[in-house]
Amino acid sequence: MRFLHTSDWHVGRTFHGADLLAEQDAVLAHLAELVSAEAVDVVLVSGDIYDRAVPSAEAVQIANKAMLRLRQAGARLVLTSGNHDSAPRLGAFGDFAAAGGLHLRTTIDRIDDPVLFEDEHGAVAVYGIPYLEPEPARHALGVPDAKGHNGVLREAMRRIRADLSRREGARSVVLAHAFVTGGQGTDSERTIAVGGVEQVGAEVFDGVDYVALGHLHGPQTLAEHLRYSGSPVAYSFSEAQQRKSVWLVDVDGNGLAGVRRHELPVPRTLAKLRGYLEELIEAPEHEDLVESYLSVTLTDSVRPVDAMRKLRQRFPYAVHLDWQPENGNTTANLRYAEAVSGRSDTEIARNFLDDCRGAPPSESEQKLLRRALETAGRGES
Repeated sequence: MRFLHTSDWHVGRTFHGADLLAEQDAVLAHLAELVSAEAVDVVLVSGDIYDRAVPSAEAVQIANKAMLRLRQAGARLVLTSGNHDSAPRLGAFGDFAAAGGLHLRTTIDRIDDPVLFEDEHGAVAVYGIPYLEPEPARHALGVPDAKGHNGVLREAMRRIRADLSRREGARSVVLAHAFVTGGQGTDSERTIAVGGVEQVGAEVFDGVDYVALGHLHGPQTLAEHLRYSGSPVAYSFSEAQQRKSVWLVDVDGNGLAGVRRHELPVPRTLAKLRGYLEELIEAPEHEDLVESYLSVTLTDSVRPVDAMRKLRQRFPYAVHLDWQPENGNTTANLRYAEAVSGRSDTEIARNFLDDCRGAPPSESEQKLLRRALETAGRGES
């Protein structure tokens, strides 16, 4: 039996204010093409289908279209809820959806109730663990002394192994949404730390053939049977060098038979640029970045006026802008409280002009500043 492991779609998420629905739709459509080309039997989506608990109508439409395409391509689906999803909303009408091949696992009471698939070797039991918020989960699971994510996931896996022990010869797959020790995060995941502790030991998931993890946005292998697929689209510039992918997982009569990585298309690349504004706008070597999402750091000695508008005349997908002057201006990146601490209003005004222009105000300008502040009743006080 062949599985496709994906997660963290985050449908409806924006990128520095830019709408990503078109990019998300394109990549999810590719998953359906892959299902057909690779004869995938079951698609596993390990949480964070949506980016918000109450997704927009457009986001719901994109997600529904993606699931329909996957089903029409010949795969059945198992989905769990992540920390961004509303489990009750995502799981609504789950029993009816199962009749059409969409199996939703969003509640604690169904953790040890597997979706059963059959092949020539017998049964494959697929267990879905939704994201478990530790405080309510420990009571719902009947383990009030459980500590954090590690504690509630240990109980969830204990229940799964107990059910699996009664299914002689069944192979097993588990979906879970968690931060497993050894995984590498990015800037785009929402923290799930409780009391400063968010990580779960990899040994928690011992005893099953494959664990399809969600939550971390970079594809990674923690063990042969324990993997993150990562998100299908990049959601921060810290992911610029990642190649987004999914895992194709084969299970035979003996359990896990092999795992292959399939890289996904990139609808719009991410890149970083650094330099003087005018040079960036005119330099021919940056022509290949015109259609990329850009994070730009300007090094002009004087903060350029209307810099983003000027950049977007050449780079319409510039979405993030920073200023770090080459002259080593150390006050430019100070917090407000640090920048004004111990300084008079006149000094603060002089420093402001110096920061913005890269040069202190002239003597005549300083006189005008003092006169303005005195008129305003501030002066040197």
